[in-house]
Amino acid sequence: MSKLYSKKSLANTKFLPKPETINFILNYSKSMSVMKLGKMNFEFNAN
Repeated sequence: MSKLYSKKSLANTKFLPKPETINFILNYSKSMSVMKLGKMNFEFNAN
């Protein structure tokens, strides 16, 4: 048990996304549109 607690925790490391990942998510969200008809929502992705 003592060996488990002596190792460095991975929770302290910070993971940062690549700029390409951020650009992909932003561009995808810009291409999305939602249309509400009555009680239903329709999501469209303009490729």
